[in-house]
Amino acid sequence: MNAKRPWNEPGRYGRADRSALGRWFWEVDKVLLLLLAVLIGFGLIAVAAASPAAAQRLSGGNVQFPELYFFTRQLAWIAISVPLMVVISMLDRATALRLSLIGCAAMMVALMLVPLFGFERNGAQRWLDLGVLGFQPSEFLKPVYIVALAYLFSRYSLEKAALLSGALVGAIAVFLMLQPDFGSTIIFGTMWVAMLALAGVNLRILAGLGVAGVIGIVAAYFLYPVATVRIDAFLFGEGDNFQTENAMRTLTSGGLFGAGPGAGVRKFSLPEPHTDYIFSVIGEEFGLIACLFVAILYLAIVARVLIRLLDEEDRMAILAGSGLVLMFGLQAFINMAVNVQIAPSKGMTLPFISYGGSSMLALSVMMGLLLAFTRANPYLNRSPYVVRWSRS
Repeated sequence: MNAKRPWNEPGRYGRADRSALGRWFWEVDKVLLLLLAVLIGFGLIAVAAASPAAAQRLSGGNVQFPELYFFTRQLAWIAISVPLMVVISMLDRATALRLSLIGCAAMMVALMLVPLFGFERNGAQRWLDLGVLGFQPSEFLKPVYIVALAYLFSRYSLEKAALLSGALVGAIAVFLMLQPDFGSTIIFGTMWVAMLALAGVNLRILAGLGVAGVIGIVAAYFLYPVATVRIDAFLFGEGDNFQTENAMRTLTSGGLFGAGPGAGVRKFSLPEPHTDYIFSVIGEEFGLIACLFVAILYLAIVARVLIRLLDEEDRMAILAGSGLVLMFGLQAFINMAVNVQIAPSKGMTLPFISYGGSSMLALSVMMGLLLAFTRANPYLNRSPYVVRWSRS
């Protein structure tokens, strides 16, 4: 009987090592891991910069938050989330797919429960109370929803998959609009159209869906009060436009190189400096160059995944990997666009930079699945779960 090999044995993690950890070490995208590590590290610095402003804003009466309250909590969430991401990334593709489908079904049930048992925050009922944190089902639904769409488009004919996925996104939209969450409804719909495009749907159909989407937004403007307020504030400057205007002033107040860590002043007037408007805090304290660095970092992550998938033959992995990284990039783009006033206020966090336990866990699940589906496995082509682009 072979004794357990010590972790520091010479050649322990060589290419011949077929242990689970050894296979993961050689198959995982190390460049993508490095980019994510840099993003998380910079995010921790940004939360430390925003924490005093958030603590002061939320303190009042008998409740007083220490200046670094949100920084220390973010450290704890990172200590939980990063190992979770690594564990998920070690799953083989078949297991990752199976768990994603189960997770999608579970999150759909949770989404249905929000209108009945959810609690309200900032005028919207989007969270379920789990005691230790507010659980937002729509955030955890995002990654498994993408994998579910990838499964449908790789398992069934294009026509059948389009109908099934359309029914899924339609059900999601109904429950999101009940919360109300108009922005997330648009995101889920946009990603459905993106997945249709990746799967090879005819351009005329995509154009028709684009027109239908514009009609839907116009209809929402006239029939859905939340959409009316958001669109009027963005296009015509009507209503309370203070948040986005103040965010833009804060972002540009630091110039190219910023006021310096902890030296920001305008951040204390931001409504959510540690979450929705942390990009503006980065601009004030670290400068526009730091903002550009963050934007390039997100772009590099998206480009890295798409380039890596060029050599992939598994249709399911291509669709899942592309969809997950596009969802990640879309969320980052929307947050930064709101901060620079080229998009209406959405209430969306900046991935891995904004403070938030629920958000950090959901993003770790997303990136863990992305790392699992982009692992370069030389034995994968022998698996019965591979679905190639050209099928008889």
